[in-house]
Amino acid sequence: MTPLQATVLGLIQGLSEFLPISSSAHLALAPWLFGWEDPGLAFDVALHFGTLIAVVWYFRMEWVALIRAAFGIITTGRIETPEKRRVIYLIIATIPGAIGGYLLQAQAESALRNPQLIAIALIAMGIVLWLVDKLVDQARVLGEMRWIDALLVGLSQVVALIPGVSRSGSTITAARGLRFDREAAAEFSFLMSTPIIAAAVIMEGSKALQQGGLTNELMAGLVASAVSGWLAISILMRYVSRHSYGIFALYRVALGLGILAVIYARG
Repeated sequence: MTPLQATVLGLIQGLSEFLPISSSAHLALAPWLFGWEDPGLAFDVALHFGTLIAVVWYFRMEWVALIRAAFGIITTGRIETPEKRRVIYLIIATIPGAIGGYLLQAQAESALRNPQLIAIALIAMGIVLWLVDKLVDQARVLGEMRWIDALLVGLSQVVALIPGVSRSGSTITAARGLRFDREAAAEFSFLMSTPIIAAAVIMEGSKALQQGGLTNELMAGLVASAVSGWLAISILMRYVSRHSYGIFALYRVALGLGILAVIYARG
């Protein structure tokens, strides 16, 4: 892999991780379309570490408040503030994704990484995202979340193990289906992505280091994913305060149809 290829893949990872368009689909499709070799586990971990930096930095004030609330729960045993309740809800939402990822990750990385399946998942989830966002009203803010809401949003992450579905896409769609407004849906999706991404980096980090130390390619991909990830969060949070998720649904459908066209042309 060249530094330019690493930078391109880093930009793709950062932008697609937080926009509801599926980072796993884009990272699987880019080498397939351009004829590049698989960059390997170490590079994948570096890209995820970059997006972890992006989401933690963007929501740094929220995470400071949540960490303080977590210590408050431990020391007092009480859950009387919105921040403490949000800590509990994030834990509840993280559990289904963690269990599903542990049990199904091997299948998701092999049998499910088929371009045709990815295309179908992109189109199907795009249609669902558009319908839910268009038909469901925006009646609830993040402070109105209950434990059952957190559990249902967390369960939606399991479906995102299929490349093309999108973790942020599935969780945002689930939150919108539960009548949370667009900003609340995006914020909770991003906050709950932090422990999932961190766990993936920790679990795979030691294996990645065994494949070799930090290289120029790894650093290029890491920096590109961190910068583009922060940019993607900033853009989405501002965009959905005034607009719907329709543009992302349209992009998903167009990309899926484009992939099917390429498959047909190559076949």
